Amino acid sequence: MEPIVQQIEAYKQEIAAFRPENAEQLEQYRIKFLGTKGIVKALFGEMKNVPNDQKKEFGLILNAFKVEAEAKYAEFEQLKDEVGGAADQLDLTLPGEPYRLGTRHPISIVRNKAIRIFERLGFTVAEGPEIENDWHNFTALNLAENHPARDMQDTFYVHNNPDWLLRTHTSSVQVRVMEEGKLPIRIICPGRVYRNETISARAHCFFHQIEGLYVAENVSFADLKQTLYYFVQEFFGENFKIRFRPSYFPFTEPSAEMDISCLICGGEGCSVCKHSGWVEILGCGMVHPQVLENCGIDSSKYTGFAFGMGIERLTMLKYQIKDLRLFSENDLRFLKQFQGAR
Repeated sequence: MEPIVQQIEAYKQEIAAFRPENAEQLEQYRIKFLGTKGIVKALFGEMKNVPNDQKKEFGLILNAFKVEAEAKYAEFEQLKDEVGGAADQLDLTLPGEPYRLGTRHPISIVRNKAIRIFERLGFTVAEGPEIENDWHNFTALNLAENHPARDMQDTFYVHNNPDWLLRTHTSSVQVRVMEEGKLPIRIICPGRVYRNETISARAHCFFHQIEGLYVAENVSFADLKQTLYYFVQEFFGENFKIRFRPSYFPFTEPSAEMDISCLICGGEGCSVCKHSGWVEILGCGMVHPQVLENCGIDSSKYTGFAFGMGIERLTMLKYQIKDLRLFSENDLRFLKQFQGAR
């Protein structure tokens, strides 16, 4: 034990003579004597090599040495505080940090623009729940259980018997409004919808729709066409072609799909338009009489039209975006491009 005691005395002399001039020297002292691999801890490790009858005496020497080393550090600890305080002082000559402004998401920009256009035609906004029951999402819309058209809207169920699911379209909001029986009805229903789709450049398991419904007396297909013509020309402009194609939807009869010439390739053909030169932007038709009856509306007195479009599709066409997945990846390099968009 004697050699270790002599070594401790040498360390005590070094500590007594220590006079740090700055925080860096003080930190070096702390690491050397009080750190996890420092001298104090190493000396305590020597306790196992001391004979049992000398352990008590050696322990007292070690404790006294530790107290002395810590006291010297505490004596000059204000050096560290003084340096930290100087570093924290505000330098008024430095330039200010830039304040980064956020931007509206392109989906929100297009959604708001579409709403403003339809509001000029007298449509009001209606909203509903994203978790919907089977009646409002399927059955009331002429999609009976086991109807083959349900396969086109494979979705995510959250409960069975009774069935609750993530809505596949905002048509469920239209059903809820029609059930209220307040006629005439002229609404648009924007919102997020969900379908069990393979994620690709053209499809995703969730997306956004904006659907419209007009129910009153003597509503015709001509009213539907003129409403959609007005929307498309206000939204995209007039320098492109428009066409209606016959189609099938269980909740409308007759039904059609509306195409415009592809704005990305100018009608020459690309991956977005499947090299056809045309892009489908919406589906539409006259509300099926059975749907009106399901919602408590007299189909012999009232008629109506409905339409629905994907907001992502509109956004891709308007801003010439070729990959739908960009909308949900939160890449700031992509989103910053819309800082000046309105």
